[in-house]
Amino acid sequence: MFQHILIGQYVEAKSILHRLDPRAKLLAVFLLVIIVFFANSWESYAVVVSFCLAAILISKVPIRFIYKGLKPIFLLVLITLIIHLLLNKEGPLVFQWGPIKIYESGITQGVFISIRLLILVIFTSLLTLTTKPMDLTDGLESILSPFKRFGLPAHELALMMSISLRFIPTLLQETEKIAKAQMARGVDFTSGPLKERMKAFIPLLIPLFISSFKRAEDLALAMEARGYRGGEGRTKLRQLYWSLHDTSMVVLIVCFGIGLFFLRA
Repeated sequence: MFQHILIGQYVEAKSILHRLDPRAKLLAVFLLVIIVFFANSWESYAVVVSFCLAAILISKVPIRFIYKGLKPIFLLVLITLIIHLLLNKEGPLVFQWGPIKIYESGITQGVFISIRLLILVIFTSLLTLTTKPMDLTDGLESILSPFKRFGLPAHELALMMSISLRFIPTLLQETEKIAKAQMARGVDFTSGPLKERMKAFIPLLIPLFISSFKRAEDLALAMEARGYRGGEGRTKLRQLYWSLHDTSMVVLIVCFGIGLFFLRA
């Protein structure tokens, strides 16, 4: 049920994206999230989609794996598209069926927002799919470390993100295990009215929350027993190295953003 969730997953592969410094990938994703909002025409969105497909091919992550992971997002994308089709009343009338009227601007904006949402999810997912959680944590801590002088707890924030990414697959497996156990006892999560299906999830959430709190308590006790006291004075087994490939990728994305900005309608 939850085996194809993209969040927190890492796919081992030998690609350029896998070998890049995690700090470069974090910076690249941050820039791409901003650049995607530059697109506002069919031509600019075609360029963004092409760039996204190229990134997927370069990452060597199976396209089928990404497609299965995006399935939960498709419902949100469909709802977004329908909302724009029904609420946007600008432009020429394209279709009318009784009180339902669909205008050209509603179609355009609905498609654009849907594509933008999918692109953002894919870019952020490629970050975790091509970066080990520990490397991602080290990269985030390194980026945030200059802000320590302003009181920002860089190490604590990076640790929180690392624990969150680490336990997302674990909690999903625990959810699937509880769901299968309850389905074996006659609970139906897939049929019946929506209200009844929502009620069926309540017995699933209660043991999941109890299990999550127990895992958090065990983790806290384990860290305390091992003498964990924060990031001060700690050394690192894995050192980060910024190479020419990292600089080239950031420059490429900046040039891509500049080109997309001038391609705006």
